[in-house]
Amino acid sequence: MGFIKSFFAVVFKLIILIGICTALFLYAMKFADGPWEVVQGGAFSTGELVSGEPDWSFVKDKDTVEFQLLEPVSSRTTWIMEHENRIFIPSGYMLTDYGKIWKQWPIHAEKDGRAILRVDGKLYQRNLVRIKSDLILPSVLAELSRKYAGGAAMSVNDVTSGSLWIFELVER
Repeated sequence: MGFIKSFFAVVFKLIILIGICTALFLYAMKFADGPWEVVQGGAFSTGELVSGEPDWSFVKDKDTVEFQLLEPVSSRTTWIMEHENRIFIPSGYMLTDYGKIWKQWPIHAEKDGRAILRVDGKLYQRNLVRIKSDLILPSVLAELSRKYAGGAAMSVNDVTSGSLWIFELVER
């Protein structure tokens, strides 16, 4: 009986220690130069600011990019789609319970879309504009499907229902 109590005491202490370490890590990431994989980070402190509108075709086959919201300041890694020299980022799971907890950035971006996109160490000042209906939407969803869903078809209904949010990154 004493062994079992000791075992559970050690397990409990380990769980507490892991929780404290995780909380400290997440807090420290708020001061980091951008995100670390799926963990959101702080404001970008490195990168070369690019002015003007580039030819966005160079992101066509990039898996991920980073972007930073200006209000509230936070950065994350995301997918990106390019079509006809327009760029878009998706946010799925918006109607799920875990999506409502996990996905706060789209709500912030809809209120204040000012953002900085970082690709290959270059910074682009952008505005995130939520696309709910646009003639280009089927093509953007086809690109999302091609790059990230193994060709599985995505429907405009996913966007109009609010399950999938699509943001266009437009020049500020």
